[in-house]
Amino acid sequence: MFAVYAEKISREDPLSGLVVGERPDPVAPDGWTTVTVKAASLNHHDLWSLKGQGLKQDRLPMILGCDAAGIDADGRPVVVHAVISDPDWVGDETLDPRRSLLSELHQGTFAAKVVVPRRNAIALPEGYSFEEAACLPTAWLTAYRMLFTQGGLKAGDSVLVQGAGGGVATALITLARAAGLRVWATSRDEAKRARALEIGAHEVFASGERLPAKVDAVMETVGRATWEHSIRSLRPGGALVISGTTSGPDVDNAMLTHIFFLQLRVIGSTMGTSTELASLVSLLDATGTKPLIDRVLPMERAREGFEAIASGDVFGKIVLTR
Repeated sequence: MFAVYAEKISREDPLSGLVVGERPDPVAPDGWTTVTVKAASLNHHDLWSLKGQGLKQDRLPMILGCDAAGIDADGRPVVVHAVISDPDWVGDETLDPRRSLLSELHQGTFAAKVVVPRRNAIALPEGYSFEEAACLPTAWLTAYRMLFTQGGLKAGDSVLVQGAGGGVATALITLARAAGLRVWATSRDEAKRARALEIGAHEVFASGERLPAKVDAVMETVGRATWEHSIRSLRPGGALVISGTTSGPDVDNAMLTHIFFLQLRVIGSTMGTSTELASLVSLLDATGTKPLIDRVLPMERAREGFEAIASGDVFGKIVLTR
C-alpha cells in the first residue's frame, strides 16, 4: 500500500530519512480495526520522529503520522485517537507508563490504511469533513486538555496563548474563544498576530511584550524563549500549562522565586484521552467551531508539508489527503 515512512534517523538532516513509497498492508489483531485513511494531519511529532525522538532505529521502517480520519471496518466515518495504551489499562490513557503514540511502536497514519484498537476509532458527527476531523487527535485534543482538564478554565477566565501560529496554539485560541474565555496571544510575527485576531484572540502582543494585566492561565508550548514572560504574566495563584518546548527545554531562569512566592501552578499536559476526544468533537459540533487548516496537500506531496513544519511557515494545520 501507499505510505509515507521513516527509513532512517538523522538529527542533522531529518528529512533525508523521509520516504514516499510502498509498505505492506497492515493486519488488524483481535480487538483492533482497520481504518481506510481519507485525511491525516502533520504535527511537530512527525518531524521529531525523523530526528529519533520517540522513534528508535530498531523500529524502522516506520510509517509516520499520529492523526487520521477515515472509514473503519464497519463502514463508519471515524476520527482516530492516537494514544495507544496497554490493553489492560483502565482510566486516563495518558497516565499509562506503557502508552505510546501511533508511529512510535505501531505503524502510523500517513498511509492508505492504519490499524488501531477499536476503542481508538471515535465516531464522526455528520457535517464534519475528513480534513477537519484529521486536525483533532493531536493538536486540538492537546489544546482541549490544556485548557479545560489541566487548566480548569471556565467562561470569563483570562488566558494567554504563547506563540500563535502552530497547530496547538491556533487550536487553543479558537477553543478558548468558543468557550467564553478572554483570550490574549503573542507572536514575534506581525502577520501571525493579525491572524490570531481573526480566529478569536481579543488582543495580541509581540513576544515578550508586557501585558496590560495579569491572566488566570498561560498556555505554553514554546519553552525557553517564552518561559520568563509566561511566569511574569500570571496573577497570584495562576496556572502555567505546558505541553511543548519548540524553542528548547533548558531555561536560563526558572523563575522559582516567583513560582513559590505567588503560589503559581506549573502543570504538564500531554495529549488527551479518548473520552476527551469525544467531548472535543461534541463541543465543536455544538458550537459550529471548525479547525483552522493552513493547507491541504495530497499525501504524495508530504515532503512539502514536512518542509513547512521545519521552517515554521505555517498557521494552523497541514492536512494530507488520499
